[in-house]
Amino acid sequence: MPSDRWCGANRRYGAGPRFVQTRRAALAGLAALLAARPAAAARALKLLCLGDSLTAGYLLPAGQGFAPVLERELRKRGLAVEAIDAGVSGDTATAGAERLDWALGEGADVAVVELGANDMFRGTDPEITRRALDSILTRLKEKRVRPILAGMRASPGLGADYVARFDRIYPELAEKHGVPLYPFFLEGVAGDRALNLPDGIHPTKAGVERIVAGILPLVEAELREAAAG
Repeated sequence: MPSDRWCGANRRYGAGPRFVQTRRAALAGLAALLAARPAAAARALKLLCLGDSLTAGYLLPAGQGFAPVLERELRKRGLAVEAIDAGVSGDTATAGAERLDWALGEGADVAVVELGANDMFRGTDPEITRRALDSILTRLKEKRVRPILAGMRASPGLGADYVARFDRIYPELAEKHGVPLYPFFLEGVAGDRALNLPDGIHPTKAGVERIVAGILPLVEAELREAAAG
């Protein structure tokens, strides 16, 4: 009896058994189409920004630090990307190496490595900085993450010998590991009072925008390579 009422209702509204079968077939076809869509299209690329206060957006409002501004600009260029802010103020290269696994979480496609400034300010032996950065790059590659090494430069006040030993860390490691090098993270910002906070070290909002504009083409290229691969 219930089936008779169902069929009667279908005939009343112009929806007979053939209509129901056609509708079910259409829905099944739509479901199959959606299931066949490439899974990668729904996955955003992950970009790890591993660094110190220069990455963390020291004293800047939320959304104005390096990672969120970089993500915004990459999305403007059509890249579905999630930038992970793994900047910790005060971190040395050794501290960054110690928390690398935690920062990576479930993994990333590309990583910008910006560490070493605090080593330099503390006068840390450049060999200690080198070993830590070497470890980070090695482990990222083992985890199939494409690293970008962001360089730092030593203050001339530390003496010519220290400056020479420190400054060559970055190009030498980039060559050793075959990874892209952005020679100086603070390019166009360091020394410009208009782009730095009163401490003369950390970038303002405008300073971050300048940093992002400089490194953006390199990061974009690596992300597109990761997506293609």
